[in-house]
Amino acid sequence: MSMPTHVVVTISTTSLCDAKTLRAPWPFTGRTDELELVRRSVAAGRGGLVVTGPAGCGKTRLLMEAVRGTDWARAAGTPETRHLPFAAFAHLLPHDVTLHRALHLLSGVRLLLVDDAHLLDDASAALVHQLALHGRTRLLVAATDGAPAPGAVSRLWSGELLPRLTLEPLPREETAELLAAAEDTVLEPLTADRLHRLCRGDLRLLRELLTAVRDQGLLVPVQGTGRQAWRGGVPMTAAVRERTAHVLDRARPGERESLERLAFAEPLPLGLDAFDTRTLEGLEADGLVTVDEAGATRLAHPLHGPVLRAAAGRLRARRLARTWDQCAPALEAERTALAR
Repeated sequence: MSMPTHVVVTISTTSLCDAKTLRAPWPFTGRTDELELVRRSVAAGRGGLVVTGPAGCGKTRLLMEAVRGTDWARAAGTPETRHLPFAAFAHLLPHDVTLHRALHLLSGVRLLLVDDAHLLDDASAALVHQLALHGRTRLLVAATDGAPAPGAVSRLWSGELLPRLTLEPLPREETAELLAAAEDTVLEPLTADRLHRLCRGDLRLLRELLTAVRDQGLLVPVQGTGRQAWRGGVPMTAAVRERTAHVLDRARPGERESLERLAFAEPLPLGLDAFDTRTLEGLEADGLVTVDEAGATRLAHPLHGPVLRAAAGRLRARRLARTWDQCAPALEAERTALAR
C-alpha cells in the first residue's frame, strides 16, 4: 500500500471541557495583552511563538484561546513516552517514520500547537525544531520554565528561531477577578487572597482547591455581606499532593523532621538546637526554606506548611506543636503580615 504524500489534520476548538471531569472551563480572564500578542503572531503568518512560564500558569489555555475559531493540529509531550520516538506525533504520523519523512508529511499542517514541549521525546523535539527551521508550519509551543527540556526545544528560543513570551503568574487582582467570574459563590477578599497566596498563580491547583473547599463544606457565610469565607485547613486533594510530593517524600535523613518543625512553628531562629545546619543548607539549596537577614527560617512556599501539618498525624502533631508562649516570634510575624 502506498503511503500518502501529505497528512493534513484539521482540528476545531469546539470544546475546552476538562477531559477528566467534563467540567466547563473557567472564563478566560486577564492576559489581554498576551492574548493579543499571540493572535497577532498567528495572523501575521510568521514562524510562530514559544510561550514559557511556571507550571499551571495558563500557557495552554492562552494558546487555545488564541487559536479559537481557526484550524490547527496539536501534539503534546508526556513523561511516560519520552523514550518513544515521535510519540508526541503518533496520532499524526505512520509507524516507523523517519525524521525526513515526518517533516514531509507534516508540511500540510499550517498551524501546530505543541503542548508540554519540555516533555517531548528527542525525535519529536527534533521534528519541531526542523519545522521551525523550514518555516512552512506556524508553531505555537508551550514549555514549563525551570523544567529540563530537550536541546532541540530550548534552541527554539535560545537560537532565536522563534520569539519567546514568558508568562508571569496571574497577579492577585486578576486572580480575584477570575474567582469572581468563575464561581456562583462570592468570596470575601481574605479568602480570595488566601487562595492566591497558596496557589501562587497555579490555576489548575486554584480550581481544584476551591472545588474541594466548597464540596467539603468549608465555605461559611459572612454575616450581612452575602459573601462566603474559607475557614479551616487545606483539603489534601490529588492536585495538592502532586504539587507537594517533593516535600512529603524527602529521602535524606532529618529533612522531613526539619520541614515539619517549621510547619508547626515558623519562623524559627537559625541556631535552634533542633536543626542540623547542613540539613537546612540542603533544604535552602532545593528552594524549600528561606532564611532572612535576621536568621529567621521559614518554609519557602505557603502551601507546604498546611500540607505538612495535615500529613503529620495526631500524635506527631502533638509532639511538634508548641504552646502559644513558645510561638511568640511566629505570632508577631503573622500579626505584622496581617496588619500590612
